[in-house]
Amino acid sequence: MCATRVLIVEDSATMRARLRAVLDSDPDIDVVGEAADGKQAIALCQQIRPDVITMDMMLPVMSGLAATEYIMAHCPTPILIVSASVNRGELFKTYEALSAGAVDVMDKPRGDESDRKWERDFLATVALVARIRVITHPRGRLDRSDSPAALKTRSTPTIPIGRGPFEMVAIGASTGGPGAIVEVLRGLPSSFMIPVIVVLHIGASFGAAFADWLDGQTSRRVDYAVDGQPMSDAVGRVIMAPPDHHLEIRGARLYLTNGPERHFCRPSVDVLFESVATEYGPNAAACLLTGMGRDGAAGLAAVRHNGGLTIAQDEETSVVYGMPREAVLLGAVEHILALEKIGPALSTLTDARQSPARS
Repeated sequence: MCATRVLIVEDSATMRARLRAVLDSDPDIDVVGEAADGKQAIALCQQIRPDVITMDMMLPVMSGLAATEYIMAHCPTPILIVSASVNRGELFKTYEALSAGAVDVMDKPRGDESDRKWERDFLATVALVARIRVITHPRGRLDRSDSPAALKTRSTPTIPIGRGPFEMVAIGASTGGPGAIVEVLRGLPSSFMIPVIVVLHIGASFGAAFADWLDGQTSRRVDYAVDGQPMSDAVGRVIMAPPDHHLEIRGARLYLTNGPERHFCRPSVDVLFESVATEYGPNAAACLLTGMGRDGAAGLAAVRHNGGLTIAQDEETSVVYGMPREAVLLGAVEHILALEKIGPALSTLTDARQSPARS
């Protein structure tokens, strides 16, 4: 078996040496290049075509975000963000890079007793990310005359509903999720008042400001859920599970729990979807987007079993066709749609008569 070829992009010589030392400890990994800025990263990516890139965000000459956008538009390569970003502005750049096609993100080592576990996680994540079939992201190719709308199929899919009223939409996503969620939410019209509840798998250290970032990407308000919050607060809004907390709905209220991980995940899509199936039955719609693993498949099946509408992202537009595939295999999916068609499809739910939000 050929070794995984890695390009390290990091401006600190000390950190580059540290990353190389960890990667060199694995006989199945071969470090084929190092870059100290984003411009060098692009040149080396085009020259040596690595299997995976570890990318810092804060780089001289050209930022990690700009390099990621260019690479994913012109020479798509699996990118693992390795960043020590902690302030709001740097976190936003990380979310932008994930939206532009970077596969995953993890912290840099802290220089303490946690480093041994970090090294194991780093090697495992590099190997995992290298196996992902990434897709071309057009954002880096756009000029001022282009618009994202021009890149989409202009036809709006119509779902034959035949039931309702729909009182809520639940969305679950993991790897590739930031960009996918933005795409879906931008496909909803401003008149769409059905509450949207979202679970995204993202590390606690990087997820702190994600709802704030997402709030700036669409026309609708986005907030993290508050324990005991009534669903009536979510009308016309997007409510997200905060990092490291399960989110479920009981008695028309949102509740946060610290229960055991499901499929190694907290928050878990299954936890949300199963509560949605119980609470709303045929008055719910649930959508499972790109992601690794199987979280959300059983929950989507529960929604369908209870009469709700279920949608899964298709393989072609998924960064990782793991979670949607598991749902399809379970028979949990009514509609398999390309990413750009999911938002417009959900917008047709308002064609059904809507009842007032539950009190």
